[in-house]
Amino acid sequence: MVTLDQVEKLRQRANISYDEAKAALEETNGDILEAIINLEKQNRIKVPEGGGYYNSRSSEENRGSNGFDKKAKKESKGDNGTSFGELVGRFFKWCGKVISKGNRNHFEIIKDGNNIMTIPVTVLVVLVVFMFWVIIPIIILGLFFGYRYMFSGPDLGKENVNRAMDSVADAAENLKKEVKGEKSNGENSDS
Repeated sequence: MVTLDQVEKLRQRANISYDEAKAALEETNGDILEAIINLEKQNRIKVPEGGGYYNSRSSEENRGSNGFDKKAKKESKGDNGTSFGELVGRFFKWCGKVISKGNRNHFEIIKDGNNIMTIPVTVLVVLVVFMFWVIIPIIILGLFFGYRYMFSGPDLGKENVNRAMDSVADAAENLKKEVKGEKSNGENSDS
C-alpha cells in the first residue's frame, strides 16, 4: 500500500506529478528508490549529474538488519545480475569443456612414417606450462633428428594445422642439410 508521504517524497525528488509518482510506487510496492530507478530507465526523469545517487531511506534505516541484508545481496551480484558463485560455476564449466577438448585431440610424434608416441593435448599443455624450458628444447631437437609432429582429433586435426607443423619440420630438415653441406664442402676443400 502506497502512502501519501511516499508519493510526496517521490514527487519532490523526481519532479513528477502525483499520478506518475503513485503509479511508479505501485509498480515497486512502495519502494521509492526502485521507483526512481525505474523512472530513470524509462527516461521519464533525468539521471543525477556528477555520478550522484538517490537514497530513499534515512541513515538509521540503512543500519538496520533488513537494509544490510538487501545491500549485501545486491553487492554479491555482478553488473549483469550474476552472483560470484554463478561466475565461478561458469569458469569451471568452461575449464571442463577445454579439458574435454584437449583429451579428445592428440599430439603425435612420428619418425620415418611410424607413430612413436601419442599423447592428449591436455597432457602436452600441462607439460609445456610446468616444464617449458625442458619440453620446448626437446621438441626443437626432435625436429633436427628427423621427428615430425602432428595433431589429430576432431578439433585440432585440421589440414592447416598439420601443414604448418610439416613446414616447420621441413625448414628444420633444410637447415640441417645446409649445415651438413657447408661442413662437408669445407672439409672437401681442405683435403
